[in-house]
Amino acid sequence: MRLYSESLKAREPIPERHAFAAKDPEQHVRPSQNLSPHLGWDGLPEGARSLVLLCHDPDAPGRPDGANQEGRAVPADLPRVNFYHWVLVDIAPAMKELREAEFAQGITPHGKKGPHAPQNTRQGLNDYTGWFSGDKDMEGFYYGYDGPCPPWNDTIPHRYIFTLYAIDVERCPVENTFTGDEVLQAIEGHVLDQASLQVTYSLNPRIPA
Repeated sequence: MRLYSESLKAREPIPERHAFAAKDPEQHVRPSQNLSPHLGWDGLPEGARSLVLLCHDPDAPGRPDGANQEGRAVPADLPRVNFYHWVLVDIAPAMKELREAEFAQGITPHGKKGPHAPQNTRQGLNDYTGWFSGDKDMEGFYYGYDGPCPPWNDTIPHRYIFTLYAIDVERCPVENTFTGDEVLQAIEGHVLDQASLQVTYSLNPRIPA
C-alpha cells in the first residue's frame, strides 16, 4: 500500500500554501493559503471497504513554556504531544485521490462546517478546536484540514505525518462529532494495511525546514 502526493515531498518542508501560517519578518507570522494537499494511493489490500486519513504533528509542545513569546524559545527537550490537523473518514477506495484544495481553501475563523465533507466523506475535529478555545475572534469547531502553525520560536522543526488506513468496514464506527484519537480507537481491529507520508515545517526564521 502506498500513499503519495503531487503537493508534498517526503521528509521535505511542506509548501507554504498548505500551511495555516507563514513566516513574516515583521510580525513573525501571517495567515497563509491553508490549502489541503493532494494525496493519492495505490496498492490497497483486498477487502478494503473504506479508508481513513489522519494528519498529526507529534512535536506540539506539551506545555505553553514560552510558546510565541518575545525573548523566549521553546526548548527542544520540552515534552511533546500529538496535534491533529486532519481527520477524514469514509473515503471510498475507488476515489484514488484527494485533489489539492478540495477539502480546504483559506482560513475559516470559528472553523469549517462538518462533519459532512466532499465526496460523501466525513471530517472530524482537528486540534485547533482546543487551541482557539477562549479566543472570541477564532474559537469554534474546526472540522477537516487546517495546516501547520507551529510556535514561531520553537527550536525544532515539526513533523507532519499523513497516514492512510485501509479498513474492512464501509463506514467508520464513529458518529456525530469525533476526534483523531476517537477514530484510532474505533478502527482498532479493522485495519488491513496503512501507509504514511511525512513532511516538516517551521515558522522559526533560524530553521530552514
